[in-house]
Amino acid sequence: MAATPSLDSSIHLPVTSVETKHEILRHLWDFDVCPSHFYDIYHDYDAYFSYYTEQCSDALHDGGRHVSVRTHNDIVQIAQHLKNSVNRNSVRQILGYELPLPKPANEDELLDGSIDLVARLLLMVEFGCLQYGFTGRRQVGWVEGSLGECMTKYFGAPQILEQETVRFEKVFNARNLGQIAGIKIRWTNNLADHLRLVDDVSIDANFSSNLFPVGLVDETLRTLALLFPGTDKTTKKWFKKLSTSKKLDTKAVKCGRLRAEDRYIENFEFWHDRLIVLKQLFDEAEPDTFPRWWYDRRRRVQWYTFWIAALVLVLTIFFGIVQSIEGGLQVYKAYNPS
Repeated sequence: MAATPSLDSSIHLPVTSVETKHEILRHLWDFDVCPSHFYDIYHDYDAYFSYYTEQCSDALHDGGRHVSVRTHNDIVQIAQHLKNSVNRNSVRQILGYELPLPKPANEDELLDGSIDLVARLLLMVEFGCLQYGFTGRRQVGWVEGSLGECMTKYFGAPQILEQETVRFEKVFNARNLGQIAGIKIRWTNNLADHLRLVDDVSIDANFSSNLFPVGLVDETLRTLALLFPGTDKTTKKWFKKLSTSKKLDTKAVKCGRLRAEDRYIENFEFWHDRLIVLKQLFDEAEPDTFPRWWYDRRRRVQWYTFWIAALVLVLTIFFGIVQSIEGGLQVYKAYNPS
């Protein structure tokens, strides 16, 4: 593949040129949008390039002695091999031939580190052991075979949890997970952590779907439509505020909404078990603070009963205090008539 001048810059520096961003996405994801339309109501890839810059910075830790890639061209060259289903060992051999002589003592580390970096940039899935990066993410092991085969094996694992028909009501969304069930959402850009307690995913990107199992990308977007329904104004307002402060991908609330017949667990294959665990935790959560009592309207009768009782209690206390004050004033007047 011929080198592209705009990709000759170092990965050590943040990507600021729209032309360079466009070329990177064109090679990684077969992106086909005119650079002049790169930022509009349908396209905004700042969240991805923030991730891209972070990953490259982590990979170049310690003077870049853990990876062989230095430019964006190096990344897209490796990405082409991975997209063409070349197995990992063959990619290592190809990269090994390109290393300058004499070969460095840590040749294996350089090659594996470069392959894992490009795999992360392609799929936004955590590959490799980043001892110098954030280690709280779930890492996917890939030591042999092609990248697509690794993804099929990981995401295509058989379902373990069996459950009778489960339907996700409209109240089951990301905002209510926190306000009603008290579940703290940790935003992640690692697809392997999607819906994993206590993590959730906020990145909606044009994934290289040919490397994922068929249907995974579509189902992932449907889980975003479930948790961030585009027609729920309250959720959209809540997410917009968060996306500004946490630099989240605003397209997460633009995945539409699920129809009533699509909200059953049998419509989810890859995220089946994680959704069941999340739904059980949500259903079993009981409000233990006044704010949660206010937001939790899953049981309408119980909600009205609680707040009527609370109102009666407040009024009883209020009138009790008023009567006490009146009684005190009457006693005071009795002893001090003037």
